[in-house]
Order: sequence, then structure tokens, then C-alpha cells
Amino acid sequence: QVQLVESGGGLVQPGGSLRLSCAASGLTFGSYAMGWYRQAPGKERELVAVISSGGSTYAADSVKGRFTISRDNAKNTLTLQMGSLKPEDTAVYYCTADRLWSKVRVGKSDYWGQGTRVTVSS
Repeated sequence: QVQLVESGGGLVQPGGSLRLSCAASGLTFGSYAMGWYRQAPGKERELVAVISSGGSTYAADSVKGRFTISRDNAKNTLTLQMGSLKPEDTAVYYCTADRLWSKVRVGKSDYWGQGTRVTVSS
């Protein structure tokens, strides 16, 4: 069975940094497009960033220049390095995977993790 497990969430001050990780199992990791989505209280789930099996990336305008998505195929892990954090970044962050980049891009991918909570507050 496919399993995606996020970790690294927590409380951080505005302007600070945090690194989120997603450990994948039960799939041929190097053949999948991966992504990060987030959902703030009372709001719809939104795209944060996507990375293809070949390493091409796309990031939402709200996080460009502050967040970096990356993958380590040898370790079956996906990472989101977050910097210059703002209170508006407070949300539950979800890892997602699919063989098709297009499905990850529109939030219709086959597999999702349970999420990890990020709170940005002083």
C-alpha cells in the first residue's frame, strides 16, 4: 500500500524558517510527480508547489522566492524548505503524489498524506 507521511511542522516566529519532509513508501518514488498543498482554517485547500519526476518545479505566487520544493529519489523523500515565514502561511500542509504531473498540479492526485500543522506566530 502507498503511504505518505509528513513531518517537520510546528510553531515558528514570523520571519523564521522551517523544513517539512514527506516520507513515501509503497510506490516507485522516482516515477511520481509530487506536490505540497496547504489548508488554512476556514479556507479551501491551495497549491503550494509541485515537482516532476525529472525535477522541474512550479510554485504558487504567494510563496515564490520564499519556499523551495525538492526531492531525494534515493531516500524516497520530498522536502519543502520554507523561509521568511508570515502569519498567512499558517495552515496544515499536505504531501501528495501521482504518476501524472497534471493531476498533481490541479489537486486531483491519487495519494495524499495526513498533513502536518504549521503555525507562524509571535
